[in-house]
Amino acid sequence: MPSLLCAHVPWPRLAEHHRYLLDERIDPELYLPADALDTLDWDLLRSFAAELANCGLSCTIHATFMDLNPGSIDRAVRETTRQRVEQTLAVASVLRPRVVVFHPGYSRLTYGSAVETWVSNSVAFWRAQLPRIREIGCNIALENIFEEEPSTLRQVLERIDDPLVGHCFDSGHFNMFATVSLQEWFAVLGERIVESHLHDNHGQADEHLPVGEGEIDFALVTDLLKQYAPQAVWTLEAHSRARLERARKNIQPYL
Repeated sequence: MPSLLCAHVPWPRLAEHHRYLLDERIDPELYLPADALDTLDWDLLRSFAAELANCGLSCTIHATFMDLNPGSIDRAVRETTRQRVEQTLAVASVLRPRVVVFHPGYSRLTYGSAVETWVSNSVAFWRAQLPRIREIGCNIALENIFEEEPSTLRQVLERIDDPLVGHCFDSGHFNMFATVSLQEWFAVLGERIVESHLHDNHGQADEHLPVGEGEIDFALVTDLLKQYAPQAVWTLEAHSRARLERARKNIQPYL
């Protein structure tokens, strides 16, 4: 059984889902897009953090990711990424999440001939953030997006070599892009998993279907998670109330 079962909630839609989360006692994964970081109501954030604590609920954070890349060859892109990461960690200092999930920024089509540069830049970037991450006391997790196999994530995590920096395994992205088996992926990164995003698709688009409504073998996914990462957080990434309710029902046999 996961140590925490979360549901994806975009911060701009928190007012819409606020009462539902508390009444149903759902631990949220709050997605913080860039615009939300720039217009954040800090009093509202502190109030929500207090509500979660009073209800005995925890949370995770999904950081903004569009146009960002901690391993970029372009110094200006890395600087913008740093600013967004530091804004996200400031939010984390209030919410005290279990995990903050970041996209790594790697694509073979872009960096296939510059893997070492991307890895080195990524390692230096995340090492510079470690003092702040330790101060907050959370884990950060690098999520598989376009990775076809786990070697680039493995290199980054091995070279950072810090227990607070781990992996977020995303089932939907794996099904779309991976060219290795689930067993091969978990053999390399399974013990580094601190969170997993669970959503389904048919392999052609990031449909974010509820668990069990696409083609992914969730019996195998969840067995591997229990074997390699029994303390990982599981997050249901269903992008509507109706899909979340189906996902919460469909995940029950695997808990």
